[in-house]
Amino acid sequence: MTLASLSPQAALPSPSTAVWQLGPVPIRAYALCIIAGIVLACWVTERRLRQRGVAPGAVLDIAVWAVPAGIIGARIYHVITSPEKYFGAGGDPMKAFAIWEGGLGIWGAVAGGAVGAWIAARQLGIPFGVVADALAPGLPLAQAVGRLGNWFNNELFGGRTTVPWGLEIHRMDPDNPGHALRDDAGQPILEPGLYQPTFLYEALWNLGVVALVLVLDRRLKLGRGRAFALYVMGYTVGRFWIELMRTDEANQIFGVRLNVWTAALVFLGALIYFVRVRGPRDYLIPLGPAGTTTPPPTSDLSQVDLSERETPTRAAAPEGYRVVSEEQYAAWQDTGVVPPADDDSGPDDGEPSGDAVADDVAPSDGEPADAPSAVRTDRADATGARPADRDS
Repeated sequence: MTLASLSPQAALPSPSTAVWQLGPVPIRAYALCIIAGIVLACWVTERRLRQRGVAPGAVLDIAVWAVPAGIIGARIYHVITSPEKYFGAGGDPMKAFAIWEGGLGIWGAVAGGAVGAWIAARQLGIPFGVVADALAPGLPLAQAVGRLGNWFNNELFGGRTTVPWGLEIHRMDPDNPGHALRDDAGQPILEPGLYQPTFLYEALWNLGVVALVLVLDRRLKLGRGRAFALYVMGYTVGRFWIELMRTDEANQIFGVRLNVWTAALVFLGALIYFVRVRGPRDYLIPLGPAGTTTPPPTSDLSQVDLSERETPTRAAAPEGYRVVSEEQYAAWQDTGVVPPADDDSGPDDGEPSGDAVADDVAPSDGEPADAPSAVRTDRADATGARPADRDS
């Protein structure tokens, strides 16, 4: 009895083509999966940011920084952890810039993306912890979609297996990247046997992490970056055991793949942060014109200016944000009245009180403060004195 006789009839097929030509432009399945994942992550993050008071469209300003920084970080990590391909004997240093040929490390992507998101958050006046927590379920969702690109590329699979969901792997053509080698009859050539679909395991695990973050974040109302730490812990646990199943080439330390060590260390860091950091979830109230609520019209139709409806104006971007509690945020949504800054938190949290916020709060009758005062306060906060920025 041979391994072939024990192999099940069922198997997961793999695509034989991962690149299509649109005229002179190559369309790569891996790139399409990455783009689709980014779009989904932005959609989820936008919804979560708006639930916490951030103005619509902020996720695009964040993505402009986070996505390129993430791609650069992913490539840097790959090159550093696989230097022999670019700087060893027979290596080509210029290939380090050939990102379209593959080679991205998720650890570098998360680190680089975090730096880009931090820069964007500082520019927008949003606490970085709020941005990180909003990203927490969107990132594993994007990773799950991105792993489908590995399926198209016939890569990142595990060892031989006889399970019904074993994966067929094509022998890819090194002289024609993105295409399988073909026999004399024009049929794509398969590697012998079936293989563990580790890319699929990771994609499914990531979807589980999405559910974990959403459920615990709703129940525990995580804040101060703890939802992001939960995502990191959940992902690294899965990556640890999945990485041990992979058979593709990788550098090792003490006989163990480098990414296994990385997963363990990153998990410990996230666990320490999750346990040590405490505090309520932050909500934001926009300052300036974007934070001004307009009451519904009470006049009859004869007094409506139709020209304003014909030429709608784009909502002004907020001049900054004020960090408030969940109760204060709910009250602001109901009344449109910005709570006094000296009630946002006690002196222990570093918030100014008393006369320090006199220019930014309304008089005792509850009317909003004048716009110039709010602008002065926000500009002063932008220098780094905003209490919200200490979570960065």
